[in-house]
Amino acid sequence: MTDRLRTPDVERLLHAFSTLDGPDEVYAFLLDVCTVREIHDMAQRLAVARLLAAGEHYDRISETTGASTTTISRVSRCLNYGADGYRAVLDREA
Repeated sequence: MTDRLRTPDVERLLHAFSTLDGPDEVYAFLLDVCTVREIHDMAQRLAVARLLAAGEHYDRISETTGASTTTISRVSRCLNYGADGYRAVLDREA
């Protein structure tokens, strides 16, 4: 499935992100290519990943972030069995 996702357009999107210089440029790009809801959802998922990595329980994570248990479960699966994207970000934040 991952290989089918990496189309030429996706490759160009990945390259576009890699060319940006700092949070302000990334923010401007996200504002242009995503809806406010999409940006919020991605930020929420990252917050969920942080809390899961810190050992928080689902109930506390839901209370803190407003995320559904479905979202928390999805992020947990990614942390445990995914492509290690969350791990890369979390390791660099530490």
